[in-house]
Amino acid sequence: MCADNFSEERSLILRLIGGDEDAFCELYATYKNRLIYFAMRFLKSREYAEDVFQDAFTVVWQSRRFINPDASFSSYLYTIMRNRILNQLRNAANEEKLMLNDLKSLISHALQQLTPRQREIFEMSREAQLSHKEIADKLGISINTVQEHISTSLKLIRTYLIKYSGSEYVDLLLLLICLNT
Repeated sequence: MCADNFSEERSLILRLIGGDEDAFCELYATYKNRLIYFAMRFLKSREYAEDVFQDAFTVVWQSRRFINPDASFSSYLYTIMRNRILNQLRNAANEEKLMLNDLKSLISHALQQLTPRQREIFEMSREAQLSHKEIADKLGISINTVQEHISTSLKLIRTYLIKYSGSEYVDLLLLLICLNT
């Protein structure tokens, strides 16, 4: 930053420290695009990036009396943003873990609704990843019977998920079951 810009920014910082809302708005506008772009690189969402940016400037306003006008304001802002981004990522990871645990529990309960034979065939298909022919050969039944059991199992699981998940994403959950169980 050149000397004139540093001097101008320092003047804005001093006005901000004194509670000048116009100085706050000017700093906000000056850093908005840069900091939102910075946050989007990590959060991959403009909405979250804007939330983090606004949260950072809320901190700036609330702690304005403690800002050192001789220190780099840019570094101060980027530090706040970095910490807020890390918090956002940590919270998202925790939320994802909770949702995954809920989903596993829901799937487990759905599988308990199947008959032992349906569950056996379904698990051979999805967990052991055996083909319908391999399952039929192992169990001494026809491929058609295997297909019927799997089809019936998927219908029962879907019905269970619709009834108990309260989610409009049942088809997505079912796809996950088909791919990952």
